[in-house]
Amino acid sequence: MLQIRRANERGHADHGWLNTYHSFSFADYYDPKHMGFRQLRVINEDRVQPGRGFPTHPHRNMEIISYVLEGALEHKDSMGNGSVIVPGEVQRMSAGTGITHSEFNHSQAELVHFLQIWILPDTEEVKPSYEQTYFPDEEKRGKLRLIASADGRDGSVTIHQDVNLYATLLEAGEEIMYSISSGRHVWLQVAQGKVIVNDNKLAHGDGLAVSNDSQLKVSGDGFAEVLLFDLA
Repeated sequence: MLQIRRANERGHADHGWLNTYHSFSFADYYDPKHMGFRQLRVINEDRVQPGRGFPTHPHRNMEIISYVLEGALEHKDSMGNGSVIVPGEVQRMSAGTGITHSEFNHSQAELVHFLQIWILPDTEEVKPSYEQTYFPDEEKRGKLRLIASADGRDGSVTIHQDVNLYATLLEAGEEIMYSISSGRHVWLQVAQGKVIVNDNKLAHGDGLAVSNDSQLKVSGDGFAEVLLFDLA
């Protein structure tokens, strides 16, 4: 069964400095039909104005992934980490027993455009930790590149949950096949561009929930960047 979550159906808020879209209920946006999918709790598509950002705020018992599409995201946290995240890099924070952090647009001239992803952990109150890894485009072009997993295999960032997160870059006519194991579920998020998934046309911002299906065929409909979550 495939259920499409269209981009224009998402929650939306424009705060001036922040233009944000919520695939699932978040902050002032509440929809009991869209509280998350399996262990996936948040996918926010954020655009932050130059020099602006999220001041220091707390998190607890959440696996948080930042995936930058354009620009540069500056990060600082209570663990002493300070970094700038650019396209191709994936940042993972395990909030566990509690952390505080801030996120700002590193540029004074250009927008930063990124996806903020929250995954519910399988174990609460773990020691907070941080990881940042670069995945070159050539490792994602025309194929699925594992970027986050429970065991950190193949150089992926490690999360405290039975989730495999893949990224791919597709051009027009390029095609990938993904087999879904019995009892598993998939959420597919179109980060940029357009794709066709099992004869369904999806565009930037669209999401697709998949349950009780065994295979997905994802084809580029022009350039596209896609995230695929394999969930328990």
